[in-house]
Amino acid sequence: MAANRLGRINDELQRELSAAIRTLKDPRVQNCMISVTAVRATPDLRYAKIYISVLEKEKAKDAIKGLRSAGGFLRRTVGESMLLRYTPELVFEEDDSIAYGAHMSALIDALNRPKEEDDADRT
Repeated sequence: MAANRLGRINDELQRELSAAIRTLKDPRVQNCMISVTAVRATPDLRYAKIYISVLEKEKAKDAIKGLRSAGGFLRRTVGESMLLRYTPELVFEEDDSIAYGAHMSALIDALNRPKEEDDADRT
């Protein structure tokens, strides 16, 4: 039952942070497309790892720095909207799982491509 509660809190944190990030005035955050891909809070709700995906990879480091500098504001905003005893400290990390998935898909396509060309040459 505790895991279910933690999952609901993670989902709610993700929704609230996605909305709060859109309101930031920092140009490092405003000038790029940012998605909150996952939130993993510790069971005691003291810390939460926020996984961020940025559309433009060259702006990712600056966006993470901007989010870290706005961490206090985001924590306060989330704390006001959620009824929790402790508002977790937010730790932002870049999520490269989307890029990794695209890379794996390209590798699989590259493996399948020569086989299809060999079949076409035989007919």
